[in-house]
Amino acid sequence: MGRLALVTGGTRGIGAAISLRLKRAGYRVVANYAGNDTAAEAFREQHDIPVLKFDVSDFAACQEAINQVNRDLGHIEILVNNAGITRDSTLHKMSEEAWHNVINTNLNSCFNLSRLVIEQMREHNFGRIINISSINGQAGQFGQANYAAAKAGMVGFAKALAQENASKGITVNVIAPGYIATEMVRAVPEKILEKIIAKIPAGRLGEADEVARCVEFLVADESGFITGSTLSVNGGQYMC
Repeated sequence: MGRLALVTGGTRGIGAAISLRLKRAGYRVVANYAGNDTAAEAFREQHDIPVLKFDVSDFAACQEAINQVNRDLGHIEILVNNAGITRDSTLHKMSEEAWHNVINTNLNSCFNLSRLVIEQMREHNFGRIINISSINGQAGQFGQANYAAAKAGMVGFAKALAQENASKGITVNVIAPGYIATEMVRAVPEKILEKIIAKIPAGRLGEADEVARCVEFLVADESGFITGSTLSVNGGQYMC
């Protein structure tokens, strides 16, 4: 029986690609989602992957969901913190709500779920935690102080958690995608999209499955000596 993975935001976009690739690789997958019941149900029916609706920013909701997974499927061995939102605005116009919503969903969710799975991972001497950050957490982005702060925070969180748990067979890593051809990016007006692509040395948008392939590599048993690392998947747009 394959190892059990939980992918947050796992029914659409990059998250869906991660869920599908892990399933194809022989892992058992549970895909979290936040609100689009129709899309989630269609994903479940089409791919035979269990879906679980809960708010990743709410610790109590996360605890209830993890308890349900533990009862129904066993303990989670792989956690992919992919769920995220944007509430873009320059800081001098940003509302307190927009700041906290992004920090809570994108960063505090990493604490919520990692805290709820880490003890069982330590008990079993195995675990894989992957945080899906962003190029904008590395380079910053105009109008995204909240998003950039949250995505950068995911990197520091991973490095600390990696040090705390390396001796227990647990790795914690980050993937930082650049501009990926998701539904959201494809909806950008064509002229703006052309300007974005012009800044990417590879000359194209990335594919969601290219990010998913990196997740598959990092969660493998054979990747146990890679921890505290950030893997950039951005076509050369930002190198650090």
